Amino acid sequence: MGQQRIIQGTVVSNKMDKTIVVTVERRKKHRLYHKVVTHTMRYKAHDEANACSLGDLVRIQECRPVSKEKRWRVIEVLSRGDVADVAPETIGRDIEKTAQVAPKAEAQE
Repeated sequence: MGQQRIIQGTVVSNKMDKTIVVTVERRKKHRLYHKVVTHTMRYKAHDEANACSLGDLVRIQECRPVSKEKRWRVIEVLSRGDVADVAPETIGRDIEKTAQVAPKAEAQE
């Protein structure tokens, strides 16, 4: 049996039970154009304790298939992330309610 791969990435989803989605970004120079291109891969990993949250930096290890798409498991959480659980549509609503708009007559003066 070969060596099991270990990679680290950022948690982008933890909505499933005991499963997280981890994105891993790799930067590589294009052969012909010499531009640095970012490749993003998404892996589903098994999180037994449901300990990971959005934005966490985690280290995952390849393992035997746990389910149809899960072939990785969480080894450790390297750092905790600061990601709000607020939907993007609701972020600016409070500001709109508190802001007062000047009437058109005052705005022209």
